[in-house]
Amino acid sequence: MLSKFKGCFLGLTIGDALGAPVEFLSLTEIKRKYGEDGITDFDAWAGFKAGSYTDDSQLSLATAVGCIQAYQRLIIKGECNSVNIIYKRYLEWVESQSNQFQIRSPNYTCLSALMSGKMGSIENPINDSKESGGLARIAPVGLAFPSDMAFREGIEYASITHGNPQGYLPAGFLSELIAHILEGKTLGDSIELSTERLSIYKRHEETLKKIEKALELFTVQEPIENSIREIGEGWAGEEALAIALFCSLKFSDDYEKGIQAAVNHSGSSDSTGSVTGAILGTLLGIEAIPDKWVLNVENSQTICQIAKDMFKIFKKKERLSFKKYPLD
Repeated sequence: MLSKFKGCFLGLTIGDALGAPVEFLSLTEIKRKYGEDGITDFDAWAGFKAGSYTDDSQLSLATAVGCIQAYQRLIIKGECNSVNIIYKRYLEWVESQSNQFQIRSPNYTCLSALMSGKMGSIENPINDSKESGGLARIAPVGLAFPSDMAFREGIEYASITHGNPQGYLPAGFLSELIAHILEGKTLGDSIELSTERLSIYKRHEETLKKIEKALELFTVQEPIENSIREIGEGWAGEEALAIALFCSLKFSDDYEKGIQAAVNHSGSSDSTGSVTGAILGTLLGIEAIPDKWVLNVENSQTICQIAKDMFKIFKKKERLSFKKYPLD
């Protein structure tokens, strides 16, 4: 089980770091720079060394810390507002973006929403954005909550910054998907069960249509890049989710090939790499991730420690240090 926690965290950060150098390149430009197979290993980007990740991973780690603090508060005080705690962690992230050494290609929607002084919610949307930033930071929710709770928590956290249903419903889907995988279900069954939950929510049709397209293309024998192009570029939440599902299904036993497929396209390569990495990392465990990436991704030891801490508190029900995870 610990292997899956580590696999999820390292999986998402590695996928993010692999996709970061090509996020704003077309597939033609990617192949021109890296060869016909596209980018296959870490590379430097925007002044950051190879293996550095983007805001997607920064916010995923903030989500994880918030989940831990919320649960600690629940244990000690018998109550907590997890959304408020997550919101505070995101505000801390915004403050870090004023430091030139911390800026990691931050998502404009996230920045503007968090700098507005208001906290968005499903009931009171802060904007009409369906960009993939709400999805790309949400995988830790699936490690923290059981499958019958993860969807709702995921959409609550994503709606802090993304007000369109296609901005937060994919986040709920991913949260539940990760939870089902952690509970021992197959990838196919996890997708089916998460789809059933998705269908309960209003305005789910657009996200559902993209998921169905991904499932359809999975069964078709055509070049991977053509299938991804047919799904979209991943800038929107429903597209990024569908690309990740497609790549995870195509390479359900091969983490390396899965994230390489997920980042080599014209679009939001860091987000699609991150989401695919989270799914395959949880499914296959840390052992399936190449050592070269585990050792060379930024802050590998810190990431593994947060994964261990989540495992301890959510699966072993151990209290963690209040100095490390103070109550809000």
